[in-house]
Amino acid sequence: MSTSPSLNTARTGPKNTSSWLTLLLASACGLIAANIYYAQPLAGPISNTLGMSPSATGLIVTLTQIGYGLGLLLIVPLGDLIENRKLTLFLLGVAALSLAVAGLSTHPLPFLLSALGIGVGTVAVQVLVPYAAHMAPEASRGRVVGNVMSGLMLGIMLARPVSSFLTQLYSWHVVFFASALFMVVLAAVLSLKLPPRIPSGRLNYGELLISMVHLARRTPELRRRALYHAALFAAFSLFWTTTPLLLAGPLFNLSQGGIALFALAGVAGAVAAPIAGRVADRGLSRPATALAMLAVAAAFIFTHIATPGSSWSLGLLVLAAIVLDFGVSANMTLGQRKIFELGAEVRARLNGLYMTTFFIGGAIGSALGGWAYANGGWMLASCIGIALPVLALAYFLTERSTVNSTT
Repeated sequence: MSTSPSLNTARTGPKNTSSWLTLLLASACGLIAANIYYAQPLAGPISNTLGMSPSATGLIVTLTQIGYGLGLLLIVPLGDLIENRKLTLFLLGVAALSLAVAGLSTHPLPFLLSALGIGVGTVAVQVLVPYAAHMAPEASRGRVVGNVMSGLMLGIMLARPVSSFLTQLYSWHVVFFASALFMVVLAAVLSLKLPPRIPSGRLNYGELLISMVHLARRTPELRRRALYHAALFAAFSLFWTTTPLLLAGPLFNLSQGGIALFALAGVAGAVAAPIAGRVADRGLSRPATALAMLAVAAAFIFTHIATPGSSWSLGLLVLAAIVLDFGVSANMTLGQRKIFELGAEVRARLNGLYMTTFFIGGAIGSALGGWAYANGGWMLASCIGIALPVLALAYFLTERSTVNSTT
């Protein structure tokens, strides 16, 4: 039986990804990814308003992360089964509803339940990234994924300062209401502009989840890339968990506004994603990966060059934030470019496994950062920050012989 051209396009994707579609996907990924990070600098004000105990304040961020982790494992793989546009719109609906409930909340329970829903809905971004890879031709896939990832990283890096500024001007409720409105508008735009993409997979949901175990066991490139970025993302989370404490402390004594401005510095690192994508398209992923790891380690070293608390020290902290975010953004793009080469029919599952692994690394990094800063200050925290990319680099240097022997 013959297949219509339109259905063929829906199944295999167009031969070229236009600039406007790439821009749309990058903007969408940035707006969606920001939802996970809005609450991080607002945990104190939200906790005070809702009457939460200090011990329960951590749940404001933790439940969003749990929801995101569950979505990565249980929902993102559906991108290999369900038409991607419909799945994205459903998840945006979950995110918009959860954000609206969070903004309306006056008691802890509804807010915490909505935080879980925000995390689940936000995994729409990890449906769109493999969608972008699927729509791009092989020769320019790294460039397209890099451009989309730059939007995602901008969303992550801008979320904290934007939510801090809005809360200072209005209230934390406005942050959630505004984002809910953005999700509704974004869903309307994507429903009109995204080409359909119908997966060719014919597994049922149970088989899909079981297949992820086999993919993790039988795909050494996936395991390696996921572990590399887990170490780098752990260092990233450690840095951004502890530097606000350092900057607010007696050495620098910065206000919330000053800390928000510091966070804006890291946005410059987002330019690494499109650069890394183009480098990967030229077959230079290996040296670029090593440079990304070295950049993350160097960022922590920079913070010890000048006298603590001096203006030079603050300037070097800003430079460290830029270099760190540059290295992490580049490595993330290089990793996704590599795993997306492993098979179009399993891209969503590969991406779900990749993201889940390094998301766990990020959670460990945050926990390590808080513990280290409480027990040894910035010196101990930064030493751990240096060790994480160094360990990743040591593992990376064994790649050639190990991967060749297992494949």
